[in-house]
Amino acid sequence: MDTEKLFSKGMELVIEYSPKVILAILTFIIGFWLIKRITKLVSKAISNSGMDQTLSNFLSSLISISLKIMLLLSVASMFGVNTTSFVAIFSALMVGIGMALNGALGHLASGVMLMIFRPFKVGDLVKIGGNASLGTVENINAFNTSLKTLDNQKIIIANSNVTGNDITNISGQGAVGVELVFGIGYDDDIDKARQVILDVGRRCPYILENPEQTVVVSELGDSSVNLATRPFCKSEDFWNTKFYMQENVKKEFDRLDIGIPFPTMEVINKSN
Repeated sequence: MDTEKLFSKGMELVIEYSPKVILAILTFIIGFWLIKRITKLVSKAISNSGMDQTLSNFLSSLISISLKIMLLLSVASMFGVNTTSFVAIFSALMVGIGMALNGALGHLASGVMLMIFRPFKVGDLVKIGGNASLGTVENINAFNTSLKTLDNQKIIIANSNVTGNDITNISGQGAVGVELVFGIGYDDDIDKARQVILDVGRRCPYILENPEQTVVVSELGDSSVNLATRPFCKSEDFWNTKFYMQENVKKEFDRLDIGIPFPTMEVINKSN
């Protein structure tokens, strides 16, 4: 008899809550689809309004999080949960989670700082931290920043680690100088080597005419005379300029018998 009562009670609960559960599942599926669509539309609208991609991605991330929280509250109300009480409980829970995971809140605050002070934007070539994470900024969202390296790797850095480290924005000024040093032997002609570097620079399709490229003697090293140059190019041509100059200056030095010395060691064997 007790079993029949339990079964009957269970069937009543299934009949009562099945429509709500199905409706909640449908609400979640349709809600997340709508949130994804709304986020894309908002991101597009923000971009079309003239804001850059950096701010667009950040605001879209915050909007997405807010809409998902609202969706969760809506689903909770379907089961008769008092949303006012739920909000209070949810807020208390978030405070507790925030105290336990204060790093996440720190990342969010750092993301806001990145939006306010704008040390870089999407598309900039940057170097972050002492270990020199170098790459092009792909995205800045609420909690982290992602970089794309030269070899197509993706580096994801927590926003608090970004703001807590030195940031070098290589391409943020539009034009960037490419630091290059070429060593020649002490017996080689400095003026001849300087002219070779300048001629290669003039042939380089990426180097800008203004400011004009110069070549100076930067150091009298142990085994070489080091010539330094800093040609300027557009930020997106940084690597192309660097690789072009290194390869073609070496080829011209070889053609004109200008040596690029390297450290050597002389070993004297004294036998009795």
